[in-house]
Amino acid sequence: MHAIRTTPRRSPWPWIVGAAALMGVMMLSACSTPRTPEGVQPVSGFDVDRYTGQWHEVARIENSFERGLTQTTATYSRNADNTIKVVNRGYDPVRKQWKEAEGRAEFVDSPDRAALKVSFFGPFYGGYNVVALDENYQWALVVGSSTDYVWVLSRTPTLPWHVREHLMERAQALGVDVRKLVWAQPGVEQHARRPAVRT
Repeated sequence: MHAIRTTPRRSPWPWIVGAAALMGVMMLSACSTPRTPEGVQPVSGFDVDRYTGQWHEVARIENSFERGLTQTTATYSRNADNTIKVVNRGYDPVRKQWKEAEGRAEFVDSPDRAALKVSFFGPFYGGYNVVALDENYQWALVVGSSTDYVWVLSRTPTLPWHVREHLMERAQALGVDVRKLVWAQPGVEQHARRPAVRT
């Protein structure tokens, strides 16, 4: 009886590990250089020194890292290396405690164009594009790396209704699903769910 020769099977793990490493590099590269969403034009003539200070988050499209938080604010200041220090703060009503995250932002290209990238987790960056801005820097509309990430910021906890309507129109023109916007002020949520503009 002849012995049956078998060809040793190569372990698939080197291929799996290699593929995972490649995906990791690709993801790192993508996160490190976030792109402005198609059709979104960041504000030009941007003055970061006027933009620094505290902003109240009066509306957002809900996201995993802010889910359920109320009274959220974002505070920006200059670092010594000309990057921007970002401090996000919000109250968790379930755990009855404040949460705070500190990160840094830097311009993607020219500092007078409001296209930045923000990192809270080492080398991983997300897009931060100011697409509408009050001439006195009292309110702003911000879009992230996609139109699924949107924030309405204000120097005060509330905004006049006509400003909210204006910003929702601007957001919808950029392809944002404004029905997903959640407004922070009591009594505004029901208005946010109605169609803000004619379709």
